[in-house]
Amino acid sequence: MATGSQAKPLAGKVIGIDPGHNRRNGSDPAYLNHLIWNGREWETCDTTGTQTNGGYTEARFNFNVATYLRKYLQRDGARVVLTRHNNHGVGPCVNRRSQIINHAHANVAIDIHADGGPSWGRGFTVLEPVADGPNNKVIKSSERFGRDVRSAFLRHTSMPTSDYYGHDGIIFRDDLAGLNLTTVPKVLVETGNMRNATDARLLTSARFQRDIARALEAAIIRFLR
Repeated sequence: MATGSQAKPLAGKVIGIDPGHNRRNGSDPAYLNHLIWNGREWETCDTTGTQTNGGYTEARFNFNVATYLRKYLQRDGARVVLTRHNNHGVGPCVNRRSQIINHAHANVAIDIHADGGPSWGRGFTVLEPVADGPNNKVIKSSERFGRDVRSAFLRHTSMPTSDYYGHDGIIFRDDLAGLNLTTVPKVLVETGNMRNATDARLLTSARFQRDIARALEAAIIRFLR
């Protein structure tokens, strides 16, 4: 018979999930474009995100994957902290998203996105933080988590590493509030390219969205074990 810890591999853990953007971000440009400090420089509060050529929005995709992932993590015994709880609002700003997860003292966190790259390009990329002060103590752990995410994507999904962005599925970024301001281990994953027809067919599929959520679940369990 399985023990409680085996049945609930994330019991007692707190996991942060940031589904990027929000469906109505474009409806309030004054809010969206006001400047926030990202740890190195000023950037806008957020953006609208990208979409497929057929109009399926990144905000919708991000929230769908986050919803599946939350379900799987709660089943594993985790307490899940989301930066937004629906897909019909505006914001919050990217710095506020970091604050929500930091204040929850998450054991690890994932920022979920999809890219709007060149139409010929395919694949996923894991974005890693660069030390800038607030995140100094979690750089090495974030790098380890990023490797776990990359491995899990290759194992649990059919999405290849990006052929147009980063190197072998990894890139380091020092200009994103979500990574610059984090005090918990965190990476951002561009799960595929919405502007590529092959990737778009996958990303708009509920089955593939669940595959991504299971890959992230596996990465989180591996990292925390």
